[in-house]
Amino acid sequence: MSVPSNGAVNNILTSLNPNSTLTMATPIISTSSASPATTTTAAARKKSDTASDPSAPLRDATSPAEIRAALANLHTRESALTSRLTALVSSQQDLVRSLSRLDNLRAGLGAQVIAARGISNGMLSSASETASHLSSRVRALDLEKQRVEDTLRVVEQVAELKACVAGVVGSMGAPQDWEAAAEYIARAARVPEEIVRGGFAAAVVPTVEVPDPPWVTLESAKESLCNLFLREFKKAATDVDGAKVTRFFKLFPLIGRGDVGLDVYGQYVCQGVAGTARAVLKDGTAAVRKDGFFFANALTRLFEHIAHIVDGHGGLVERHYGTGKMVKVIERLQMEADVQGGIILDSWSDERTVDRRLTDVRSYPFSFLVQSFLGPQNRGFGGAPPRVNSPAVGGTNNARNSEDEGVDMKEVDALLNEIAIMLGRWSLYSRFLAGKCKEPNAPEDAPLTIPDVLLKSNLTRKVSTKLVTPYNELTKFFFRRSVEKAFQLDEFPSGLTLNPKKSIESNPPFIISAVDDVMYIVNTVIQKSISTSQRDVVKEVIPSISSLLGTDFVGMIQRKMRDESYPKPLVQGGFPPEDKIVAFIVLINSLDVANDYLARIIAGITNGSSSSDQQQNGSVPASQSPLSAAFPFKSDAKEVLTRLNNLNGSFTAKTTELLNEGLKVLFSQVVKPRLRPVLTDTFRDADYTLTEEELAEILAQTDEITEDDLLEEVPRRFEAGWDALMKPISRLLTPKTFTTLLDLTADYLAKILWKRVESYAGGRTSAYGAIRMERDFGGIIGTISKGNYAVREVFAKISQALMIANMEEEEWDELLMEEEQSNGDDEGMQWVLTEEERRRARTIVKV
Repeated sequence: MSVPSNGAVNNILTSLNPNSTLTMATPIISTSSASPATTTTAAARKKSDTASDPSAPLRDATSPAEIRAALANLHTRESALTSRLTALVSSQQDLVRSLSRLDNLRAGLGAQVIAARGISNGMLSSASETASHLSSRVRALDLEKQRVEDTLRVVEQVAELKACVAGVVGSMGAPQDWEAAAEYIARAARVPEEIVRGGFAAAVVPTVEVPDPPWVTLESAKESLCNLFLREFKKAATDVDGAKVTRFFKLFPLIGRGDVGLDVYGQYVCQGVAGTARAVLKDGTAAVRKDGFFFANALTRLFEHIAHIVDGHGGLVERHYGTGKMVKVIERLQMEADVQGGIILDSWSDERTVDRRLTDVRSYPFSFLVQSFLGPQNRGFGGAPPRVNSPAVGGTNNARNSEDEGVDMKEVDALLNEIAIMLGRWSLYSRFLAGKCKEPNAPEDAPLTIPDVLLKSNLTRKVSTKLVTPYNELTKFFFRRSVEKAFQLDEFPSGLTLNPKKSIESNPPFIISAVDDVMYIVNTVIQKSISTSQRDVVKEVIPSISSLLGTDFVGMIQRKMRDESYPKPLVQGGFPPEDKIVAFIVLINSLDVANDYLARIIAGITNGSSSSDQQQNGSVPASQSPLSAAFPFKSDAKEVLTRLNNLNGSFTAKTTELLNEGLKVLFSQVVKPRLRPVLTDTFRDADYTLTEEELAEILAQTDEITEDDLLEEVPRRFEAGWDALMKPISRLLTPKTFTTLLDLTADYLAKILWKRVESYAGGRTSAYGAIRMERDFGGIIGTISKGNYAVREVFAKISQALMIANMEEEEWDELLMEEEQSNGDDEGMQWVLTEEERRRARTIVKV
């Protein structure tokens, strides 16, 4: 096929696109001779022409195939354009119809707009003007009405003021009706100050009889009545006329002198408080004042008197002076309480010679405890600390009767009881005032806070220095001296023996007597400290108890275990003496029982036993926790509980550490040396290499032993040796400590038996011997774990190894297959043996 000439192509393009001005007649420039810039410009122009003219591909075609493709594209474009034109023509009728409808609506709306504009111009304009005029007239009338009402109000208030001024002057004249005069002044106080001092009142109110301005007259009347009421109130107070006191007390707030009334009332009630306090101290004779509760009762009566006044007179003050005004009286009462309470505390401190006692306890030497720290080579007396000044018969340096080296413990205890009672009364008083000084809108269950009237009072500081500080120091001395005395008088339980054929005379638990004595003192000291309801006492006493228990109590037992009762054999390779073993066991028991005692003491305090008496008396709600009842201020109860738990935790940690060390010593020095001969005797004739036939031949040669006896010989020998070793110890130890000792022993035996099992690896037993071994070892494990099945866990490796050794090949293959299928799931066998140990276990039986 021949290629069309340029002229033919131009004719075709002209026929398809008449508007095109491009032709193919332009000479073609060779690209080989064109410059790079010319080539780039021509390419850009060609791309632009192609995008703007659909017929460009046809003009650029150089082959019949390109011409046909270009023509096909043009036909497609033509079809699309034809379809769009057809759609537009078909929708023209609907568009014309919609435009006609819009023209009709526009004509109707135009008519409506013309009608509405006519109504607005003709009818509503006059109504709008009328409404605007009426609104302005109404506003004017409202303004005039407001002005009239304000004027009437001013006139009424001035008239009321004038009547009040006249009433005050009239009542203070011949009638001398003080209640009426005070009431008139109270009514005048309700008139606004700007009215009273305004020009209208100054012009209207004064009269010939009362020419002064109203505010001058009222102030003069207030001052005169205030002076009069003060004179009459003091006179009634001097005459002890309660009715007149109440009468004039009510009048002060009416004349605007409430502060004066509260102050003079406070002075009045304080006179009664001071008189009562002086009478209590004055009536006490020398013999009565020596009573341990005289000053505590005096302080109690002082607080009760103040509480009675606050509780009984609070309603009167609140009713006539307003809510919260009783706090002013409480502040005045507290000032008097500071004085009278300080006198009581100073008198108590002087008569009880508290400072001298504090000096004595600070210089107390604690000789017994100090000498117990010395090594046995520095003590003498057989290694035991000497009983310095002990009341026990035979004590050294026992020339005088007092064992307290200048400090009488009974007097210290009595002094602590007296201080605890006074602190308890102070806590109740503080709680009472805190409740009375609460914000009026505060919820009832809101935690109490110490009011400022107490925080800033001198009595609070004096209670801290005269009561709290001496109580803390005396308590610390009392507790430490009690611990020292308990160990001075300490006794071991009698009649204890390791011989199972002899009965034990004492009752379990077998502990030293010092444990009971010290824990009784712990309970007493903590209970007494909590009864004071003083956080400063508890946060000082509880840590002191914790420290002294750790250093003195636990330290003394530790030194006894180390220096006096350590179960050490007298000769190399021998066994420790029985008395040393028994004493060591008793000390171990003492630590365990002391743990239990202290835990029960703390639980009893925190769970309610400490306040059972108060709950029965109704002073503490049954639903309220004892610590919350004793410490109601904010987070005091939580802090006390934390300190009690810290005491228990600290003591338990120290005793448990020493207890575990003691049990390890008991095992290594007593149990372990005696286990070796037991195990030697147990496996003395055990031969696991014999087959069933060989064993039958041996039994056939003797009539002294049967097959059953032979099969039971190993477990029976072990049980006999085990019971002879462990039963004497088990009946002396507490259950908890024996369980720990049994765990230590089981761990040791598990290692020994495992080594014995491993020694048979490599085909050193017969199949029948492996069965006997599994039976014998099972009997030994059963004897050890009798009564404590959990002990079997430490022998799990031995049990699994012997189980594997006695498996048939089919069983072993099936087990391995199950292991592969389980892929380590929990459903499979739970092995305690490693894969290597299992492999070795399969080699125990000789193939």
